[in-house]
Amino acid sequence: MTTFEIVKKLCNQRKISINDLEKALGYSKNILYRLKTQTPGADKLKAITDYFDVSTDYLLGRTDKKRYYDLTEKDKREIQRELKKIIDGEDVDSAFAAFDGKVLDDLSKEDRQLLISSRENTLRLTKRLAKQKFTPKKYRN
Repeated sequence: MTTFEIVKKLCNQRKISINDLEKALGYSKNILYRLKTQTPGADKLKAITDYFDVSTDYLLGRTDKKRYYDLTEKDKREIQRELKKIIDGEDVDSAFAAFDGKVLDDLSKEDRQLLISSRENTLRLTKRLAKQKFTPKKYRN
């Protein structure tokens, strides 16, 4: 995928046109269409990555990971393992092992599913924030 195709895909996801992006970045008309044949300069690349909050490697087509702090498949498996421990009652330190004095098994099916979904989202958010905060700058793209 070329840089232009990636920029166009990002624009489609945001529901804006290439011309709207050019206006937002303060570029002259059709300047981003040059990305079809030319490699962008560092200043243009930085402006585009900042606008879309993606890594430069993603924009250049070197990786499929949009941001350095996005969860990897390994992270997702770890979250599922931790969630399974909580559900099975193996994680005694978890504040979610009980709910309003009830054991997780005593909850209604809907309440149980809501509680599990909430905990899963909390684990995902926590891992993502930790990656943002603790990833050394040399590993951020």
